[in-house]
Amino acid sequence: MDVFDIGVIVVKRQVTAGPWTSHAWLPYAVLPAVPAATPGAELGGDAEDTFFYAGPAQVVLERSATAHYRDNLTSTRPSLWVSLKMTEDGCELTSVTADPYEGEAMTEAIGSVVEAVPMPEKIRAGIADFVAAFHVERPFIKRQRNRHDPDRRRAEPEQRP
Repeated sequence: MDVFDIGVIVVKRQVTAGPWTSHAWLPYAVLPAVPAATPGAELGGDAEDTFFYAGPAQVVLERSATAHYRDNLTSTRPSLWVSLKMTEDGCELTSVTADPYEGEAMTEAIGSVVEAVPMPEKIRAGIADFVAAFHVERPFIKRQRNRHDPDRRRAEPEQRP
């Protein structure tokens, strides 16, 4: 297992036009290192979007998931999946992953906002090094089905211990 400390996350508070809410919180970007900013610090914005620093996070890499990381790195847009939980004060960072399948599973949590954000080059290089060091190619072995023989059961009595 390997752990990357990252300065997550720039979160965007986006103005919405819907009648039920005035804004939405969305993960926007990941910083490759933990900055000196305090979580919740406003980073600027414009009339419609305001950006905030959500706080530090860790990306945990498991040796058993190197094929998943490789799939992510070879995609057209390597990403990190960021999950936010809505609170009364705004949002709270819950997790970050580089595993696309784990990221997809995070979308099933009720009350969470999950977005795939671009992976910074420094993090991409670290994950690529991890995959190169620990990936073991496992050959695909197709199971052979046993053909069902309805007469076999009648001919041989069932043996029980």
